[in-house]
Formats: sequence, structure tokens, C-alpha cells
Amino acid sequence: MSQVQLSVKNAVKEYRLGGLISGTTFRAVNEVNFELYTGKPEVFSIIGESGSGKTTLSRMILRLIKNDGGTIELDGKDLNRIKGRKGEMDFMSRVQPIFQNPFETFNPLSRVDRYLLDTAQHFFPDDPDPEKRVEEALEAVGLSLEEIGKRYPHELSGGQLQRTSIARAIIPKPEILIADEPVSMIDASLRMSIVNLFSSLKERFDTSIIYITHDLATAYYVSDRIAIMHRGIFVEQGPARGILENPRHPYTKLLVRAALDPSPDAEDFDYKPSRFEGEEFTAKGCLFADRCEEAGNECFHVLPCEVELEDRIIRCLKYNIK
Repeated sequence: MSQVQLSVKNAVKEYRLGGLISGTTFRAVNEVNFELYTGKPEVFSIIGESGSGKTTLSRMILRLIKNDGGTIELDGKDLNRIKGRKGEMDFMSRVQPIFQNPFETFNPLSRVDRYLLDTAQHFFPDDPDPEKRVEEALEAVGLSLEEIGKRYPHELSGGQLQRTSIARAIIPKPEILIADEPVSMIDASLRMSIVNLFSSLKERFDTSIIYITHDLATAYYVSDRIAIMHRGIFVEQGPARGILENPRHPYTKLLVRAALDPSPDAEDFDYKPSRFEGEEFTAKGCLFADRCEEAGNECFHVLPCEVELEDRIIRCLKYNIK
């Protein structure tokens, strides 16, 4: 029986706009829930438009920022309670990031192979052959030390450097990779080759990948499960193909329709609200009501709770049990 590996329960991240007296607090991440399981490696994609809160959520899981409510646990241990160098090293060996811009991952003044060797020596200080670990990681992403050896970051293409960034992340053989928009800055012709790597790494290393993206096409192709995120909330969560082929939440329907409609009149996926930054997160009721074709009066006053609906979890008053 699989056990819960990563548990995110009612996770909240709050920010404040304006001054101490006249300002207001809004939730960039609002009561988000999901789990990953040991022995069941998967690609779990978090999909949302710009500003939906998906990167904030990833930074909470990576312990780069603290959650203000709820819990985030790894094997039952609250990430906020991790202390000391040993605890930090254990966490980093099990959860690794892959960032959006590979050119910001590497020091431009250091050779790429040196950076990888330093990573191997950092996690395995007693290993007499760190070069072998680096070579194994590079081979897994379709590169070699001979190919990138003695080269600086600017001497590699964006695709090569992102593959190298992925190799760096898998050197400690983590249980979870968190990839935040990993192909958004890669040439379109190379994106699928990078995305294909995640399926390969999942199978080869029994590693789960949290894939954060705004691209429905790559998410459909690579994901086992997805969560659709809107203004800090998971509005629909479940099997990737089930949701993208038969969306139930009005927001998911909008995203799928926009992705499939190539006409210039189609609604832009990266919708930018006209209200001031943060106000769209503080409105009462469902935060999609102002754009929803199916919204009723109640939707503007009541925030829906999570409801299990067949193969998915959904937050929409249309499906809430009275």
C-alpha cells in the first residue's frame, strides 16, 4: 500500500497590499490540497495563467518561502520544522528544483562541468568518483561530459543548458523534482524533447515531478494528474486526460477552448484583470464569477468548497452539494 510522500493540506500564502492601516491582505495561495505517494511516481502538473499563484506554491514546497496557513509535509514532517544542516541536506537530497531560466541557474564565470562536480561532491562528500555520478546524470538527459566539458554557460544553447540544469537536479537522485515553467524560455522546436525527459526520468529514477506550466499542450502530453489553478485556488484536480478532454469547471473549459481556438478573436490564456494587483484575489465569492458564463448571483457571494465529483475534485457552486 502506497504511503503519502508529500502532503499539502489547506496551504495558504498571504501578502499585504498598501499600508498597515489602509492596506488589505490577500491570499496568493488559498487552501490548496494535494498529495504525492511513495511507490507511485507521477507527473503532477499545476496549470494556470500568469499570476495564478502556481510559482508561489512551488516556492513554498521548496522552502524558499513559508506558508502562512495549513501544512506542507514530507513523509509526515512539517517542512517548517526542518532545522540544522543535516535536516537541510536531507531535504535538498530528496526535493530538487528546476528553474525557468537555465542561464540564471549557473554562475557565468564558472565552467559547467565544475559546477556539476561540485554538486556531486556536496551531496556525496565521501564518494571517490564524483565524475561518474555526473556522467550518469548527463547520460540520463542525453548529454556527456565530453560534450559540455570545460565549457561556460554562454557556450551552450538554451536547450543544452536546461538539460544540464536537469542533470544537476538529479545528481542527488531526489524523490521529487519541481520544474517551474522549464520550457518557457526554450526554442519551440526543442520544447518537447525537454518535456519527454520528465516521463523518462519518472520511469528511470522512480521520481515524481511537479510540473508547473501555463501550456496545456505539454501538460496534456506529459501529465498523469493535473490541477487547474485560478487566483490562488485549485478549481479542478484529477486525471490529466479526463480533465482536459472533459473539463467540468467553467474556468477549465475556458482554458481548453482558448488553447484549441487559433483565431485572433480567441480569449487570451494569459488574461490580465483590469482591477489593481491583488484586488482580484480579495473579491467575495467565487474568484472566477466575473468572467464565468454560468455564474449566478450566489457565485459572487459564496466561495465554493472542494467537492469530489467522479474522477476529480472541483470547486464550483454548480457542483456543491446543498
